[in-house]
Amino acid sequence: MGIFFFKKIKNLIVFVSIIAIFTMIVLFSSCQFRVIDRFEESREMMGTYVNITVYGPQEEAEKSIDAAFESIALIEKIASIYDEESEVSFLNREGYIENPSPDLVELIRLSKEYSEITGGSFDITIQPVLKLWSEGLWQESEEVQEKTVGEALRLVGSDMIEVDENKISFKQKDMAVTLGGIAKGYAVDRALEVIGEHGIKYALVDAGGDIGTIGSKPDGSKWSVKLRDPDDPDNQESGMESLPTFIFEGRAVATSGNYYRYYDPEKEVHHISDPKTGYSASSCISVTIIADTCTEADVLATAVFVMGPEDGMELVESLGNVESLIIDSERNVYKSSGLLGYIE
Repeated sequence: MGIFFFKKIKNLIVFVSIIAIFTMIVLFSSCQFRVIDRFEESREMMGTYVNITVYGPQEEAEKSIDAAFESIALIEKIASIYDEESEVSFLNREGYIENPSPDLVELIRLSKEYSEITGGSFDITIQPVLKLWSEGLWQESEEVQEKTVGEALRLVGSDMIEVDENKISFKQKDMAVTLGGIAKGYAVDRALEVIGEHGIKYALVDAGGDIGTIGSKPDGSKWSVKLRDPDDPDNQESGMESLPTFIFEGRAVATSGNYYRYYDPEKEVHHISDPKTGYSASSCISVTIIADTCTEADVLATAVFVMGPEDGMELVESLGNVESLIIDSERNVYKSSGLLGYIE
Protein backbone atom coordinates (compact mmCIF):
# COMPACT_ATOMS: atom_id res chain seq x y z
CA MET A 1 0.00 0.00 0.00
CA GLY A 2 2.79 2.39 0.93
CA ILE A 3 4.77 1.63 -2.21
CA PHE A 4 1.66 2.05 -4.38
CA PHE A 5 0.82 5.38 -2.74
CA PHE A 6 4.39 6.61 -3.19
CA LYS A 7 4.31 5.70 -6.91
CA LYS A 8 1.04 7.63 -7.36
CA ILE A 9 2.52 10.72 -5.70
CA LYS A 10 5.67 10.40 -7.77
CA ASN A 11 3.67 10.11 -11.01
CA LEU A 12 1.54 13.09 -10.02
CA ILE A 13 4.64 15.20 -9.36
CA VAL A 14 6.10 14.24 -12.74
CA PHE A 15 2.81 15.07 -14.47
CA VAL A 16 2.52 18.47 -12.76
CA SER A 17 6.15 19.23 -13.62
CA ILE A 18 5.55 18.45 -17.28
CA ILE A 19 2.48 20.70 -17.34
CA ALA A 20 4.42 23.51 -15.66
CA ILE A 21 7.30 23.24 -18.12
CA PHE A 22 4.89 23.18 -21.06
CA THR A 23 3.06 26.25 -19.71
CA MET A 24 6.33 28.12 -19.31
CA ILE A 25 7.33 27.29 -22.89
CA VAL A 26 3.98 28.53 -24.21
CA LEU A 27 4.18 31.75 -22.19
CA PHE A 28 7.77 32.37 -23.24
CA SER A 29 6.91 31.75 -26.88
CA SER A 30 3.93 34.08 -26.75
CA CYS A 31 6.10 36.84 -25.29
CA GLN A 32 8.92 36.33 -27.72
CA PHE A 33 6.98 35.72 -30.89
CA ARG A 34 3.99 38.04 -30.73
CA VAL A 35 2.89 39.13 -34.18
CA ILE A 36 4.43 42.44 -35.24
CA ASP A 37 2.15 44.15 -37.74
CA ARG A 38 2.29 47.55 -39.44
CA PHE A 39 -0.19 50.21 -38.33
CA GLU A 40 -0.53 53.63 -39.91
CA GLU A 41 -2.80 56.62 -39.41
CA SER A 42 -2.92 60.17 -40.76
CA ARG A 43 -4.63 63.23 -39.28
CA GLU A 44 -4.79 66.89 -40.23
CA MET A 45 -2.91 68.83 -37.55
CA MET A 46 -0.54 71.79 -37.16
CA GLY A 47 -1.52 73.18 -40.55
CA THR A 48 -0.45 70.00 -42.36
CA TYR A 49 -1.00 66.25 -42.36
CA VAL A 50 0.67 64.19 -39.67
CA ASN A 51 1.28 60.55 -40.52
CA ILE A 52 2.30 58.00 -37.89
CA THR A 53 3.57 54.51 -38.74
CA VAL A 54 4.37 51.93 -36.06
CA TYR A 55 5.19 48.22 -36.04
CA GLY A 56 4.11 46.13 -33.09
CA PRO A 57 1.35 44.08 -31.48
CA GLN A 58 -2.04 45.55 -32.34
CA GLU A 59 -3.14 46.70 -28.90
CA GLU A 60 0.10 48.48 -28.03
CA ALA A 61 0.44 49.92 -31.54
CA GLU A 62 -3.05 51.41 -31.65
CA LYS A 63 -2.75 52.85 -28.14
CA SER A 64 0.63 54.39 -28.97
CA ILE A 65 -0.72 56.06 -32.11
CA ASP A 66 -3.67 57.61 -30.27
CA ALA A 67 -1.41 58.82 -27.48
CA ALA A 68 1.07 60.28 -29.98
CA PHE A 69 -1.65 62.27 -31.73
CA GLU A 70 -2.85 63.54 -28.36
CA SER A 71 0.65 64.78 -27.54
CA ILE A 72 0.87 66.58 -30.89
CA ALA A 73 -2.52 68.20 -30.32
CA LEU A 74 -1.26 69.46 -26.98
CA ILE A 75 1.80 71.09 -28.57
CA GLU A 76 -0.43 72.67 -31.23
CA LYS A 77 -2.71 74.06 -28.52
CA ILE A 78 0.31 75.61 -26.82
CA ALA A 79 2.29 76.86 -29.83
CA SER A 80 -0.17 77.92 -32.55
CA ILE A 81 -0.33 81.65 -33.32
CA TYR A 82 -3.57 80.97 -35.22
CA ASP A 83 -5.42 79.81 -32.11
CA GLU A 84 -6.40 82.84 -30.03
CA GLU A 85 -6.66 80.64 -26.95
CA SER A 86 -3.13 79.21 -27.23
CA GLU A 87 -0.40 80.08 -24.77
CA VAL A 88 1.69 81.71 -27.49
CA SER A 89 -1.23 83.89 -28.57
CA PHE A 90 -1.65 85.02 -24.96
CA LEU A 91 2.06 85.78 -24.73
CA ASN A 92 2.00 87.80 -27.95
CA ARG A 93 -1.13 89.67 -26.90
CA GLU A 94 -0.13 90.50 -23.33
CA GLY A 95 3.65 90.58 -23.63
CA TYR A 96 4.02 88.02 -20.85
CA ILE A 97 2.57 84.76 -19.56
CA GLU A 98 2.71 83.48 -16.00
CA ASN A 99 2.89 79.80 -15.09
CA PRO A 100 3.55 78.69 -18.69
CA SER A 101 3.43 75.01 -19.52
CA PRO A 102 6.76 73.15 -19.35
CA ASP A 103 6.57 72.57 -23.11
CA LEU A 104 6.29 76.29 -23.86
CA VAL A 105 9.19 77.03 -21.52
CA GLU A 106 11.28 74.39 -23.30
CA LEU A 107 10.31 75.67 -26.75
CA ILE A 108 11.29 79.23 -25.86
CA ARG A 109 14.54 78.14 -24.22
CA LEU A 110 15.53 76.00 -27.18
CA SER A 111 14.67 78.82 -29.56
CA LYS A 112 16.90 81.24 -27.68
CA GLU A 113 19.70 78.65 -27.63
CA TYR A 114 19.49 78.03 -31.38
CA SER A 115 19.38 81.77 -32.03
CA GLU A 116 22.83 81.96 -30.43
CA ILE A 117 24.11 78.86 -32.23
CA THR A 118 23.02 80.21 -35.62
CA GLY A 119 24.19 83.77 -35.03
CA GLY A 120 20.61 85.06 -35.15
CA SER A 121 19.67 83.36 -38.42
CA PHE A 122 16.98 81.51 -36.50
CA ASP A 123 14.91 83.91 -34.41
CA ILE A 124 11.33 83.39 -33.29
CA THR A 125 10.84 87.13 -32.66
CA ILE A 126 10.65 87.66 -36.46
CA GLN A 127 6.84 87.51 -36.19
CA PRO A 128 6.20 91.31 -36.39
CA VAL A 129 8.08 91.37 -39.70
CA LEU A 130 6.25 88.33 -41.10
CA LYS A 131 2.95 89.92 -40.12
CA LEU A 132 3.78 93.01 -42.19
CA TRP A 133 4.49 90.96 -45.31
CA SER A 134 1.42 88.78 -44.83
CA GLU A 135 -0.78 91.87 -44.52
CA GLY A 136 0.37 93.25 -47.87
CA LEU A 137 3.61 95.14 -47.38
CA TRP A 138 4.80 93.58 -50.64
CA GLN A 139 2.34 95.86 -52.46
CA GLU A 140 4.07 99.02 -51.22
CA SER A 141 6.98 100.89 -52.78
CA GLU A 142 10.54 99.90 -51.97
CA GLU A 143 10.92 103.07 -49.94
CA VAL A 144 7.89 102.27 -47.79
CA GLN A 145 8.98 98.67 -47.40
CA GLU A 146 12.46 99.68 -46.25
CA LYS A 147 11.13 102.17 -43.70
CA THR A 148 8.43 99.84 -42.34
CA VAL A 149 10.72 96.82 -42.09
CA GLY A 150 13.42 98.90 -40.42
CA GLU A 151 10.99 99.95 -37.70
CA ALA A 152 9.80 96.38 -37.15
CA LEU A 153 13.35 95.05 -36.87
CA ARG A 154 13.71 96.94 -33.58
CA LEU A 155 11.37 94.31 -32.14
CA VAL A 156 13.49 91.38 -33.37
CA GLY A 157 15.99 89.71 -31.06
CA SER A 158 15.66 86.60 -28.89
CA ASP A 159 17.82 88.26 -26.24
CA MET A 160 14.76 90.43 -25.50
CA ILE A 161 12.83 87.40 -24.22
CA GLU A 162 13.07 86.60 -20.53
CA VAL A 163 12.12 83.06 -19.55
CA ASP A 164 12.01 80.88 -16.45
CA GLU A 165 9.70 78.17 -15.15
CA ASN A 166 7.23 80.68 -13.73
CA LYS A 167 7.09 83.41 -16.36
CA ILE A 168 7.94 84.32 -19.95
CA SER A 169 7.99 87.99 -20.90
CA PHE A 170 9.12 90.44 -23.58
CA LYS A 171 11.40 93.36 -22.84
CA GLN A 172 9.74 95.57 -25.48
CA LYS A 173 6.13 96.38 -26.19
CA ASP A 174 4.65 95.00 -29.44
CA MET A 175 7.10 92.11 -29.65
CA ALA A 176 5.71 88.78 -30.82
CA VAL A 177 7.01 85.30 -31.54
CA THR A 178 6.26 82.56 -34.01
CA LEU A 179 7.19 78.95 -33.26
CA GLY A 180 6.61 77.84 -36.84
CA GLY A 181 10.28 76.93 -37.30
CA ILE A 182 10.50 74.66 -34.27
CA ALA A 183 7.07 73.51 -33.10
CA LYS A 184 6.51 70.73 -35.64
CA GLY A 185 9.93 69.21 -35.01
CA TYR A 186 9.38 69.44 -31.28
CA ALA A 187 5.94 67.84 -31.62
CA VAL A 188 7.43 64.95 -33.60
CA ASP A 189 10.00 64.34 -30.86
CA ARG A 190 7.32 64.40 -28.16
CA ALA A 191 5.18 61.97 -30.17
CA LEU A 192 8.13 59.57 -30.52
CA GLU A 193 8.72 59.72 -26.77
CA VAL A 194 5.10 58.76 -26.14
CA ILE A 195 5.25 55.93 -28.68
CA GLY A 196 8.42 54.59 -27.04
CA GLU A 197 6.74 54.64 -23.64
CA HIS A 198 4.23 52.12 -25.04
CA GLY A 199 7.02 49.67 -25.77
CA ILE A 200 7.13 50.28 -29.52
CA LYS A 201 10.60 49.76 -31.02
CA TYR A 202 9.90 50.64 -34.67
CA ALA A 203 8.12 53.87 -35.59
CA LEU A 204 8.08 56.88 -37.89
CA VAL A 205 6.28 60.20 -37.39
CA ASP A 206 5.97 62.57 -40.35
CA ALA A 207 4.55 66.05 -39.72
CA GLY A 208 4.43 67.64 -43.14
CA GLY A 209 7.99 66.64 -43.99
CA ASP A 210 9.44 66.92 -40.48
CA ILE A 211 10.25 63.27 -39.85
CA GLY A 212 11.50 61.42 -36.80
CA THR A 213 12.02 57.71 -36.21
CA ILE A 214 12.48 55.05 -33.57
CA GLY A 215 14.91 52.35 -34.69
CA SER A 216 14.66 50.80 -38.14
CA LYS A 217 11.94 48.63 -39.66
CA PRO A 218 11.41 45.20 -38.05
CA ASP A 219 13.22 43.43 -40.90
CA GLY A 220 16.31 45.55 -40.28
CA SER A 221 15.88 47.76 -43.32
CA LYS A 222 16.16 51.51 -42.90
CA TRP A 223 13.45 54.14 -43.34
CA SER A 224 13.63 56.01 -46.64
CA VAL A 225 12.57 59.52 -47.68
CA LYS A 226 12.70 60.86 -51.23
CA LEU A 227 13.82 64.47 -51.51
CA ARG A 228 11.26 66.55 -53.33
CA ASP A 229 12.17 68.53 -56.40
CA PRO A 230 11.79 72.24 -55.46
CA ASP A 231 10.65 72.94 -59.03
CA ASP A 232 7.98 70.24 -58.85
CA PRO A 233 7.27 69.53 -55.15
CA ASP A 234 3.72 68.21 -55.56
CA ASN A 235 4.34 65.56 -58.20
CA GLN A 236 7.74 64.61 -56.82
CA GLU A 237 8.96 63.85 -60.35
CA SER A 238 12.40 65.33 -60.20
CA GLY A 239 13.67 67.28 -63.15
CA MET A 240 16.92 67.95 -61.32
CA GLU A 241 19.86 65.63 -61.16
CA SER A 242 21.38 64.37 -57.91
CA LEU A 243 18.20 64.52 -55.83
CA PRO A 244 18.63 61.50 -53.55
CA THR A 245 16.55 59.22 -51.44
CA PHE A 246 17.69 59.42 -47.82
CA ILE A 247 17.92 56.26 -45.72
CA PHE A 248 18.25 56.36 -41.95
CA GLU A 249 17.26 54.77 -38.65
CA GLY A 250 16.70 56.32 -35.24
CA ARG A 251 17.32 59.79 -36.66
CA ALA A 252 15.32 62.76 -37.93
CA VAL A 253 15.03 64.64 -41.23
CA ALA A 254 13.52 68.05 -42.01
CA THR A 255 13.40 70.19 -45.14
CA SER A 256 12.80 73.92 -45.52
CA GLY A 257 11.88 75.31 -48.93
CA ASN A 258 10.45 78.42 -50.51
CA TYR A 259 8.09 76.56 -52.83
CA TYR A 260 4.85 76.40 -50.84
CA ARG A 261 4.01 79.56 -48.87
CA TYR A 262 4.18 82.90 -50.66
CA TYR A 263 2.61 86.18 -49.64
CA ASP A 264 2.47 87.68 -53.14
CA PRO A 265 1.08 86.40 -56.47
CA GLU A 266 4.50 86.76 -58.14
CA LYS A 267 5.98 84.36 -55.55
CA GLU A 268 8.82 86.67 -54.64
CA VAL A 269 8.00 87.13 -50.96
CA HIS A 270 7.91 83.83 -49.03
CA HIS A 271 7.54 82.81 -45.40
CA ILE A 272 11.24 82.39 -44.54
CA SER A 273 12.58 85.85 -43.74
CA ASP A 274 16.09 86.77 -42.66
CA PRO A 275 15.84 88.14 -39.10
CA LYS A 276 18.75 90.47 -39.83
CA THR A 277 17.26 92.14 -42.91
CA GLY A 278 13.53 91.52 -42.61
CA TYR A 279 13.34 90.38 -46.24
CA SER A 280 12.79 86.92 -47.70
CA ALA A 281 15.95 84.79 -47.69
CA SER A 282 16.92 84.26 -51.33
CA SER A 283 20.19 82.29 -51.47
CA CYS A 284 18.54 78.84 -51.29
CA ILE A 285 15.43 77.12 -52.55
CA SER A 286 15.72 73.97 -50.41
CA VAL A 287 17.63 72.81 -47.34
CA THR A 288 17.44 69.31 -45.86
CA ILE A 289 18.94 68.50 -42.46
CA ILE A 290 19.56 65.10 -40.87
CA ALA A 291 20.03 65.25 -37.08
CA ASP A 292 19.53 63.30 -33.88
CA THR A 293 16.25 65.05 -33.06
CA CYS A 294 13.51 66.46 -35.23
CA THR A 295 13.60 69.67 -33.21
CA GLU A 296 17.22 70.25 -34.23
CA ALA A 297 16.57 69.25 -37.85
CA ASP A 298 13.57 71.59 -38.07
CA VAL A 299 15.42 74.59 -36.63
CA LEU A 300 18.62 74.08 -38.61
CA ALA A 301 16.76 73.63 -41.89
CA THR A 302 15.32 77.13 -41.43
CA ALA A 303 18.57 78.65 -40.16
CA VAL A 304 20.73 77.22 -42.96
CA PHE A 305 18.16 78.35 -45.53
CA VAL A 306 18.57 81.89 -44.20
CA MET A 307 22.36 81.70 -43.96
CA GLY A 308 22.89 80.50 -47.52
CA PRO A 309 24.93 77.56 -48.86
CA GLU A 310 28.43 78.59 -47.83
CA ASP A 311 27.78 79.89 -44.31
CA GLY A 312 25.07 77.30 -43.77
CA MET A 313 27.29 74.38 -44.70
CA GLU A 314 30.06 75.78 -42.52
CA LEU A 315 27.65 75.73 -39.57
CA VAL A 316 26.54 72.16 -40.36
CA GLU A 317 30.12 70.91 -40.54
CA SER A 318 30.88 72.53 -37.16
CA LEU A 319 28.07 70.66 -35.42
CA GLY A 320 28.29 67.08 -34.26
CA ASN A 321 26.24 64.39 -35.97
CA VAL A 322 24.43 66.77 -38.36
CA GLU A 323 24.31 66.40 -42.15
CA SER A 324 22.77 68.56 -44.87
CA LEU A 325 21.87 68.83 -48.52
CA ILE A 326 21.43 72.36 -49.83
CA ILE A 327 20.05 73.51 -53.18
CA ASP A 328 20.86 77.14 -53.89
CA SER A 329 18.90 79.59 -56.03
CA GLU A 330 20.93 78.57 -59.11
CA ARG A 331 20.05 74.88 -58.57
CA ASN A 332 23.55 73.98 -57.43
CA VAL A 333 23.59 71.10 -54.95
CA TYR A 334 25.80 71.11 -51.83
CA LYS A 335 26.33 68.02 -49.66
CA SER A 336 27.90 67.81 -46.22
CA SER A 337 30.93 65.58 -45.72
CA GLY A 338 29.05 62.71 -44.06
CA LEU A 339 25.87 62.79 -46.14
CA LEU A 340 26.89 59.91 -48.39
CA GLY A 341 26.18 57.46 -45.57
CA TYR A 342 22.51 58.48 -45.68
CA ILE A 343 21.95 58.29 -49.43
CA GLU A 344 20.45 55.21 -51.03
